[in-house]
Amino acid sequence: MDCAATIETDSLRVRRGGREVLHGVALTVRPGCVTGLLGPSGCGKTTLMRAVVGVQVISRGEVRVLGEPAGSPALRHAIGYLPQAPSIYADLSVRENLRYFARVLGADRAEIERVIETVALGKHADQVVRSLSGGEQARVSLASALLGGPRVLVLDEPTVGLDPLLRRDLWAKFSTLAKEGATLLVSSHVMDEAEHCNRLLLMRDGAILAQDTPDSLRERTGESDLDDAFLALIERGTQKE
Repeated sequence: MDCAATIETDSLRVRRGGREVLHGVALTVRPGCVTGLLGPSGCGKTTLMRAVVGVQVISRGEVRVLGEPAGSPALRHAIGYLPQAPSIYADLSVRENLRYFARVLGADRAEIERVIETVALGKHADQVVRSLSGGEQARVSLASALLGGPRVLVLDEPTVGLDPLLRRDLWAKFSTLAKEGATLLVSSHVMDEAEHCNRLLLMRDGAILAQDTPDSLRERTGESDLDDAFLALIERGTQKE
């Protein structure tokens, strides 16, 4: 495996519900960039991300993060993870949730106000989470993942349900974090969001179709639109079968 990579998988296979959902996945995520994991719903993106953060039982293969096996205690404070479902306490306020997670992580309390500002929840900071909208609850979960300035951020559909302005601002924040040295793996089923990524992992049916930059993907397929480029890759794969 490449010691320069932040995240690597080799021959990764995962079975869930009696069927194999990841089929020998091999990928590399480089440090200091935003890598987009894109593909349709049900293609295995969430399972792959769970394997990366060490909460998914794998059947075969290897997953390493920062040179350590995924799930190692040494990675506990190095990875920030945002699952699809909000991972927060509904009976606490936004600020109370973040105080709790900051204490668990040993993060400075000043971090709380910083991440609240990052996800634009200042007006709701003292509001009980159960009274927030689904998109607002997702932003509280994202704020908790940002606490402590983790070296690696694994974000599963972080912009789903958000308004266009907030989506734009969050992608700008992701870019800033990458420039500051963090590594981000961000999933989406919306190809429009590929434009915000330095590199792309295009996924379909439990396999990686391509690992490339947006511009190189356009050049390879002859398509200017990334949605069309993805379709071109699928069609080429189908013709080979």
